[in-house]
This record gives sequence, C-alpha cells and structure tokens, in this order.
Amino acid sequence: MNAPRPQAVPKVQVDNGRVTVTEWNFAPGAETGWHRHGLDYVVVPEADGRLSIEVRDGTSSVSELKAHQSYFRSAGVEHNVINDGAVAFSFVEIEIK
Repeated sequence: MNAPRPQAVPKVQVDNGRVTVTEWNFAPGAETGWHRHGLDYVVVPEADGRLSIEVRDGTSSVSELKAHQSYFRSAGVEHNVINDGAVAFSFVEIEIK
C-alpha cells in the first residue's frame, strides 16, 4: 500500500460576494484531496510546474504549467490535484461567484 500523500495548504486571500481567491501551496508530492468545484474558476500558476490531475473514472493527466499563464475551468468536475514535481509549487485559484 502507498503511503499517504502530504496535503496541499490553501490560504484564502479574498472571499467576498463576487470571488474567492485562494493560494494553494504544494510540497513535492502533495495533493489537494478529492473535491468538486461548485463555481467556475481561473488558476494562475506562480511558477513553472507539473501537476497530475486524477478524476473519478480512474484516469489521470499531467499538466505542464507556466508561471503567470492562467487557465479557466468550468464548475462540476470532481478531481484530485497532485504536485508531480520534485520542488514546491503554488498557484492562485480565483472562483467566480
């Protein structure tokens, strides 16, 4: 059996009637844990990095992220995000209310 992964650490920076802005910090190998976004959101990587995304059907994909190159995702997908890299990684997540 595999050892449990460390948990990514979220820090909410803004939470108001329009957005929630959270910085996520990942040690190497850390994961968010399974979750589902109830809102559309934008992710802004703070550095180059590699994340693995697991989905409930058992598949996973790897994303090579570039610092400050944002991407958008729609609400609804259940997933687990893992820092696949050998160094710490962080991104800012902006959920649109």
